[in-house]
Amino acid sequence: MHRNHDLYQFFLEKTWDLTEEWYKNVNKEESGGIYTSEDPAVIEQVKKQNYEFHKQFSEVFHKEEEAFFNDLEGWIVKVAQDDEHLRTPLEMILKEFFNTQEQYLNLLEQFVGINQGHYNEKQIALWRRMIIRTIGEVVTWFTEEYNKHSQKRLQAQQALILELSSPVISLTAEIALLPLVGDIDTARAKIMLENTLQQCNKLGVNQLFLDLSGVVMIDTMVAHQLFQLIEALSLIGVKTTISGLRPEIAQTAVQLGLSFEHVSIKSTLSSAIKSANIIAG
Repeated sequence: MHRNHDLYQFFLEKTWDLTEEWYKNVNKEESGGIYTSEDPAVIEQVKKQNYEFHKQFSEVFHKEEEAFFNDLEGWIVKVAQDDEHLRTPLEMILKEFFNTQEQYLNLLEQFVGINQGHYNEKQIALWRRMIIRTIGEVVTWFTEEYNKHSQKRLQAQQALILELSSPVISLTAEIALLPLVGDIDTARAKIMLENTLQQCNKLGVNQLFLDLSGVVMIDTMVAHQLFQLIEALSLIGVKTTISGLRPEIAQTAVQLGLSFEHVSIKSTLSSAIKSANIIAG
C-alpha cells in the first residue's frame, strides 16, 4: 500500500517551499521559453502552475490511483495548452519535470529521516518507485498533450498562411483581383477555392481577374481545382478573366481537356484591367 496520510501531509505542507526552491534553481539562461521570462505576470503564472502541480502530486499518497489521475488531467491539459509553454522547447519542460522528481525523492528522504525506524525498507522503496513511476506517466501524458496542441497550432498557422497567400483585392466596387504567386499545391488550391468564393461573395464582386503570371507550374490536380473555382464563381454570378497564363500551364489544361470556351483570357494583367475600363487605355 503506497498511500500514507502522514507522508501526504508532509508533502502537502512543503508545496510552496518546493515551488520557491524549484524556481530559484531553474537555469534561467539556458532553459529557454517560459523559464527565462522577466515578465512578473509570467513568473507569477509559472510559479502558480508549479504550486498547483505539487498540490495535485501530493494526492498520490492520499487518493486511489484512478481518482488521482482523473483529477490531474485538468492540470496537464491546461498547462500543455498554455501559450507560454507551447513556446518553450519540450526538452526544457521535461528537464524541469525530472528536476521536480529529484525534489520529491529528496523530500522522501527527509520524511524517512524524521520518522527513522517507523517504516521498513520495503515500504520506503515502494514510495520511491511510486514517485518515479508517477512522474514518468505524467511526462508521457504531458508530452502527448503538448505535441497534440502544438500540431493544432501549427496547422492553424499554416491555414492562415495559405489563406493570406490568395488575397482577393478590390479594384472597384464590383471588380476584384486574385494574384497568385509561387507554387500551388493541392492544399493551397483547396484553401484558395474556399477563400475566393467567400471573399467575392462578401465584397459583392461580379468580375474577378485571376492573374497566373507569378505561377510557374501547376500539377493536374491543381489545374482541375482552378477550373472548379472558375465554375463555382460563375454559379455565384462572378465572371472570371485569366491573365498571365504561361504556355506550360495552358498545355497542361489542354491535355486534361479543360475548356477555355467560357473564360475570358488576356495575355497580361494590365491588358485585362484595361479591358474592363478601370484605367485609361
